[in-house]
Amino acid sequence: MGKSARDKLKFSPTVDTKLLRDAGIALSPSYTILPGFCDVHVHFREPGFSYKETIASGSKAAAHGGYTAVCTMPNLNPVPDNAESLAVQQEIIDRDAFIHVYPYAAITVGQMGEKLSDLEGMADKCISFSDDGRGVQSEDMMREAMIRAKTLGKIITAHCEVNGLLRGGYIHDGKYARERGHKGICSESEWRQIERDLKLADETGCAYHVCHISTKESVSIIRDAKKSGVDVTCETGPHYLLLDDSMLEESGHWKMNPPLRDSTDREALVEGIIDGTIDCIATDHAPHSAEEKARGLKESAFGIVGIECAFPLMYTYFVSQGIISMERLEDLLIYNPRARFDIPLGNEFSVWDLTEEWQIDEREFLSMGKATPFAGWRVTGRNYLTVCDGKIAYNISEDTLG
Repeated sequence: MGKSARDKLKFSPTVDTKLLRDAGIALSPSYTILPGFCDVHVHFREPGFSYKETIASGSKAAAHGGYTAVCTMPNLNPVPDNAESLAVQQEIIDRDAFIHVYPYAAITVGQMGEKLSDLEGMADKCISFSDDGRGVQSEDMMREAMIRAKTLGKIITAHCEVNGLLRGGYIHDGKYARERGHKGICSESEWRQIERDLKLADETGCAYHVCHISTKESVSIIRDAKKSGVDVTCETGPHYLLLDDSMLEESGHWKMNPPLRDSTDREALVEGIIDGTIDCIATDHAPHSAEEKARGLKESAFGIVGIECAFPLMYTYFVSQGIISMERLEDLLIYNPRARFDIPLGNEFSVWDLTEEWQIDEREFLSMGKATPFAGWRVTGRNYLTVCDGKIAYNISEDTLG
């Protein structure tokens, strides 16, 4: 879908030289202007959990990473399962966001999987329907959700997880877990539900997007479904492409859901971004308080942050290494997610020095969450400025902490 997405979203920024001058940015040959990145999977925690992140802090962090559009997941309080609760979040977005923030609405009431939300009442107010954080366990309920979403012209975006296969696990069910006595999450818990949902998507004709795939089986199943004509897209995160469970440490900074899998899974995911099976890179930016991430690998909350270093990581370890082209990375970060979710690309861009080397330091993150397994990694590519709708959303001279 890459070329058609590029054709649909022609990028022609209006670079206001006065704006750049006022921001202290003097364009030089070392600078590269990139279209605003789009992340279709973030957690900004507001309303309900603003001690972890807010719309303001999350959107500023996204701008720091070069993002001008993000889609926020619905595990909030109140859960956006009707128009009134969705409006609570939208009011905060309208007031505080530095970039474009598009909210998801929940598939089921309270994300409990027992009753469908008011999909019709929210369809024109949300980007998509998702119960992210939980898989919809009932096949009949997911089928009905797809039928209604199809009628409404909306995508079903699914966190795929079979609860009966989790067995209390919290990292991948692999060598690291076995050697250290940890409870593991088997790969089947993910791919089995993807397999079910793809059959339902084929049956109903619903547009279907799979969140944060992490296993080699998921890649293969989705690849085959695409070949058979199912309307499916999927995403993975930089951490699943760069890390595996052989690298785990006994720290909450390494705990996320789905977990880091085996090296063979990582290799299959890399192949998936090369051959086009995987459509989008999404960070699953999931901030928590320092205390919630300081309880070790077993007891810490699931989730890491990464929206501020996603592009430098992918550029350094994939583009610079010749694994994928810069054009392919732009498809994964910009054009494919926008085309799939019908997110426009206006006068939105960031200004990068792609020659500048630096070391990832979580203390410099603008996000309230600091838990990342990439602390200390050397990367190339620093963002100096992000502009959204002609306004400065991030300026390195004013917004960087340290």
